[in-house]
Amino acid sequence: MDRVTSQDGTSIAYERSGSGPGLVLVSGALGDGTEHVRLAAELSRRFTVLNYARRGRGDSGDILPYAVEREFEDLAALIQTLDEPRYLYGKCSGGALTLEAVAAGLTGIEKIAVYDVPYNMSAEWSRRRRDYADALQTTLAAGERGAALELFFRMVAKSDEGVVQARSEPFSNDALSIAHTLAYDAACLGSGQPNLARLATIRQPTLVLTGTAGRAPNAGMWVTGMDRAAEVMVASLSLGRRGVLEGQKHFPDPAVLAAALAEFFADCSENNGDHVG
Repeated sequence: MDRVTSQDGTSIAYERSGSGPGLVLVSGALGDGTEHVRLAAELSRRFTVLNYARRGRGDSGDILPYAVEREFEDLAALIQTLDEPRYLYGKCSGGALTLEAVAAGLTGIEKIAVYDVPYNMSAEWSRRRRDYADALQTTLAAGERGAALELFFRMVAKSDEGVVQARSEPFSNDALSIAHTLAYDAACLGSGQPNLARLATIRQPTLVLTGTAGRAPNAGMWVTGMDRAAEVMVASLSLGRRGVLEGQKHFPDPAVLAAALAEFFADCSENNGDHVG
């Protein structure tokens, strides 16, 4: 386990593996890096991979008060430990964090890839996101982490069956201990819709990936709306590329995902609209 100190003094823990161009893996909600262990192993055959625990998770520190900008600084500190070229990959709300960081001026990045960023273009989704964020703040202020987890699972699933499935997904080893960071991911996602003006400022080639599995009508708005949102994001990015991983769910097969990422990062082409997978 290695560590780097962020600008505000927070200690950020990470695992370094492999050799070659640098690649930082950014976790989503309830992720502490453990969900990327197998992906890091696959990618380390071609890249120097940093798999880190975002602040407040795993062995990383958590100096308060929280602000999304502190996570940008965490990424900047990690990036400085890598030689060029450097790439970023973010999953789910970690993808939103990745895009926001680069749009805010994070430098030293050559290419970006994201997977299943939970954006949705509907006004109803934005309303639900606001209600969720308000309820989450109240629940966490009362110290009710279990209730916060339930709010999250209800947010991402449409049915009781979907909630059961969501609870079984490979999030962190101890989701309850990092339930407070759900508020951090809510802040990263904002309204739940992509900020197209900010995306347009990103000049790096950017791969926007989604899977095709789990898109049933009862899967919930966050899943069924991601594909449309991904198309809108690609159209707004200066060098956006669309990627689809056939048959992959929200937690994709690490080998399949690694192959798509390696292809994109190694490809010097900057054409829009390419299909990956």
